[in-house]
Order: sequence, then structure tokens, then C-alpha cells
Amino acid sequence: MAKYEQKTIALKLRRGGMSIGDIASTLKVSKSSASLWCANLQLTGWQRQKLVKNAIKNGSKGRLMGAAVNKKKKQDNIIFNRNKAQKQVRMLSSRDLLIAGAALYWAEGAKTDTTSGFSFMNSDPRMILFMKNFLTLVMEVKEEDISCTIQINRAHESRIGKVLKFWSSLLKLPLKHFKKPYYVNVKHQKVYDNHDVYYGTLRLKVSKSSNLKYHMLGLVEALNVGVAQVVRA
Repeated sequence: MAKYEQKTIALKLRRGGMSIGDIASTLKVSKSSASLWCANLQLTGWQRQKLVKNAIKNGSKGRLMGAAVNKKKKQDNIIFNRNKAQKQVRMLSSRDLLIAGAALYWAEGAKTDTTSGFSFMNSDPRMILFMKNFLTLVMEVKEEDISCTIQINRAHESRIGKVLKFWSSLLKLPLKHFKKPYYVNVKHQKVYDNHDVYYGTLRLKVSKSSNLKYHMLGLVEALNVGVAQVVRA
């Protein structure tokens, strides 16, 4: 195709609202050539509006495509690192579970003298389930000695039955293990999207567990000493 023919088509496409970049791509010429051909083109008000609309539309499309690419990269990264972590952890030994449980207690367990016995509190169901299994499997605590208290905003009082059922099913503990819920009387300024799937914070306690608490605190201290030894090595 001769250059004058390309220029004629370029002017037609430009009047139709096509960008310089798209014209260059369509005619398989450089952007500088397409820009030069259209430099002296006088566009009407309608043509300029259409050009702006197309630019916005193409920009939105580009942003959507970019977002999709970034989302895919994020998902691939998550899967890669999840598989990497699985290979690193593999099968946990009793000692591994002991260390993990001690570390969690260090973070979320009762450590002050004002709290008697073992007490652990968190809103993450997986963490609570891990600690319950840690107690029964590693520390050999009897299930009948475990009690639970739910802490949740008063706004969820009407669905407390559902909340209790959730925790009871997750922990495989009968409802008799659950004490009266503790309601927080602070009014929310807005309605949260997760209102119907929020289950509050749960506190795990073990009856007559002063020695268990001291054991956990001893494990925490052992971890602290162990890390210090590694640093000094």
C-alpha cells in the first residue's frame, strides 16, 4: 500500500476517534509517521469528544487487563509459597507441636500473675482449634476440663445461637463447655460486610491448671533462651 493511501486511511481513522497508537498499529507504521500524517487534521467538536471517550474506554480496558494480570501473578505467588511452605513443614513431630503451641501461647496466652490457670484468647478459628488440639494431644488435657467463653459485640446477640453452634462444631465440644457469652456494649458506627459470618473472640480455659500455666511460661522462657543462644553462636 502506497504511503498516500496509508495517510488517507489514517486521516479517516483519526476522524473516527482512533488514537495515534492504534492507527500506527492498524497500518503497521511507526507512531511518528501516523502522528505526522494527522498533525494538521482539524477535528470537529464531536470528533474530539469521541476521541476522548475512546481514550478513556481504552484506558479503562488497559487498567482492567493490568489488574487481571496482577491478580493472576498474586494468585500464582500465593500458590507457589503455599507449596513451598508445605514442603518445608512436612509432618510435624510432637516436639514441633510443643514449640508451635508455646509460641502461640507466648503471643496470645495469659502470662500475668493476675490470671490464674491456663487461658488463651483469639478470634482466628484456626488458631483456637490448633490450641484446643495442642491441649488435648500434646499437653494431655482432658476435654471435660476445657471451658470456652465467647466475647462478641452486643449487636450479635440475636445470632448468638449460631455463633455458639459454630464454635461447638469447630472444636467438637458440647455446648455445656460454653459459659455465658460476654457482650461488648460498644455501638458500631457502621454495619460491617462480615456481620453474618463473624463469630467473635473465644477464650479457652482449663480448670485447675496453675501447673499447666507455669509449664507454658517455662516453655516460653525456654524459647527465649534458645533464640538468645542462637544469636550468640
